[in-house]
Amino acid sequence: MFEDFKTTIATQLAVLTGAPVEAITGAIGIPKTNAHGDLAVNIPSLRIKGNPAQLAKDWAEAFKVDEVITSAVSTGPYINFRINRQVLTRKVLSTIYEKQDKYGWTNEGAGKRVIVEFSSPNIAKPFHAGHLRSTIIGNLIYNLYKASGWDAISMNYLGDWGKQYGLLAVGFERFGNEEQLVADPIQHLFEVYVAISAAAKEDDSLNDQARAYFKSMEDGDETALALWRRFRELSIVKYKDTYARLNINFDVYSGESQVGEGMTRAMAMLEECGLIAESEGAKLLDLEKYKLGKTVVKKSDGTTLYITRDIGAAIERFEAYNFDKIVYVIASQQDMHMKQFLKTISLIGLPYADRFQHVNYGLVKGMSTRNGTVIFLDDMLRESKEIMHEVMRKNEDKYAQVPDPEHVSSVLGVSAIIVQDMLARRIKDYDFDWKRILSFEGNTGPYLQYTHARLCSIERKVQDQVK
Repeated sequence: MFEDFKTTIATQLAVLTGAPVEAITGAIGIPKTNAHGDLAVNIPSLRIKGNPAQLAKDWAEAFKVDEVITSAVSTGPYINFRINRQVLTRKVLSTIYEKQDKYGWTNEGAGKRVIVEFSSPNIAKPFHAGHLRSTIIGNLIYNLYKASGWDAISMNYLGDWGKQYGLLAVGFERFGNEEQLVADPIQHLFEVYVAISAAAKEDDSLNDQARAYFKSMEDGDETALALWRRFRELSIVKYKDTYARLNINFDVYSGESQVGEGMTRAMAMLEECGLIAESEGAKLLDLEKYKLGKTVVKKSDGTTLYITRDIGAAIERFEAYNFDKIVYVIASQQDMHMKQFLKTISLIGLPYADRFQHVNYGLVKGMSTRNGTVIFLDDMLRESKEIMHEVMRKNEDKYAQVPDPEHVSSVLGVSAIIVQDMLARRIKDYDFDWKRILSFEGNTGPYLQYTHARLCSIERKVQDQVK
């Protein structure tokens, strides 16, 4: 969008400074505040001898403004430029008209591949609202890479392995119901898990049964795996329905269970690098010298844990996708785990270890229904839709003009939830407030949709096409 203006500025500054046009173009960015201007040149980055602030002042005074670049003013070591508003407006509107929904897209990442792993709920548990931030932030990152020309792959790494699935299998034998499983698999499996967890607190032998069941899964017992596989497949179908309501689609559904031979190789690398310590039959990853503590990589019964599978998954993913970058969108609660993981893949000498990035985020506090109960995402989407529908019904005349009020109220509800999350600072916790997020005033999803509706109304009333 600004490339033509940058070229105009860089061409004239190249004459004044003696620096190459390419170097100046690369030093042009957007000022931190609109008050400073539309574009700014960072003089120190040009690496020219002299006092940067004085150089900026001299070159700003010598810069010849015209009908396109209307002012050049120095602020410390920067030269700030303003663009003719009419020229800029004409340029923006004509570009939008030409590019349509591809406006803002670039080819900066052409030829490069990125995997963005996000959302990652646990199988057999409803999509808790706490997973919402990972889903929204991850999808934004994925879309940004895609719009920048990268070959972007969205990956959902499901929590689908571990002793808890042994417990779930034991629980299903006691509390499971086939009809309820088919009707609503995630909700029913959650209810089973809650029931068996409560029972296991009273009867520890159930935990022993769960560990034995999971061990049989890891050993490849087909009967045990068949039941687990059914739970997994039914859960994914339900998850896809929830994601569709958020307009999100994943390219790959992976999971801890999908990691295979990579785990064996990971363990061998850890042993070879002297990173393993033993304690009561279990194997620990020792990162004490890096102030990252110790963590179990293999239990005394031979079963693996999260970090073992994460390292194995990293190896297998690179071999499968040959990515240039991989981004993990995981809550700040897991910062220590991710630090251990990133440090470990570096220590074992993976040549692509510098391609991994962790994007963390804060928690959502006070997320509950209006009557105060903690909710899952489906409940939240349902309630936001109902509230929006109530608001729409208050204006009977306009409500009668809406062709599909159910769909519209659903879109308004989803918009409210997504926008309120995007407004929060990524790394900070924030308080969930129904009244604020569903308001039609201020920076909210409903107000954004209202503004869009108004613009569409104006567009319909304009007879001539945009020139």
